[in-house]
Amino acid sequence: MEGTIVNSLENPVMKTDSIKIDSIKVDDSSPLFNRRAMFYKEFPSDLRQINFFSNVIMQKVPESIKGKHLLERQIRELLKNAIKHGNKSDRTKKIKIYYAFTPEEAHIIIEDEGEGFREIEEWNDFYKKRCECYIHQRFDEMDKYKSFKTIKSTTEDNGSALCDAVKFWNEGIVFTSKRNTVAVLKKYPQKMHGITIK
Repeated sequence: MEGTIVNSLENPVMKTDSIKIDSIKVDDSSPLFNRRAMFYKEFPSDLRQINFFSNVIMQKVPESIKGKHLLERQIRELLKNAIKHGNKSDRTKKIKIYYAFTPEEAHIIIEDEGEGFREIEEWNDFYKKRCECYIHQRFDEMDKYKSFKTIKSTTEDNGSALCDAVKFWNEGIVFTSKRNTVAVLKKYPQKMHGITIK
């Protein structure tokens, strides 16, 4: 029997046939917004400098973290969204970024000066339908859910980067109620140390 949680903003996990489908959450009180012991930077809204900005942040990533290129790609995507969609590439506006990395996790909070991501509910619905098509092998319907577009989307927006982000940030993507601040958390699997039995 199919059990879908209707309001995905109250519970960030939707289920279909016992398969977990993650979603974006809106929660001002989420522990992901705890900024204690995080590094802080402010950057101008300049798309030309995204590689530089991400390099500054990546300097704090421990050597032991695997897949740094994927982490850097996700950081660039967060920066790009804040600059392009949040601040509309207005160089007089700033983006604020808080970040902390350990061998166990990557934690980032980004705030822009824009009006916020107003289409979270629509995106969650789109992503749920996309996943259900895949889970139930309704590949003929998949074309409808190839990318998420809104009236504000440009031809450069491929609309699928957020799908990759939901998979990558395995401990959640959470927005404030104003929706112009997002917190993300990735936990890395740890090595299991063997036990010596004598």
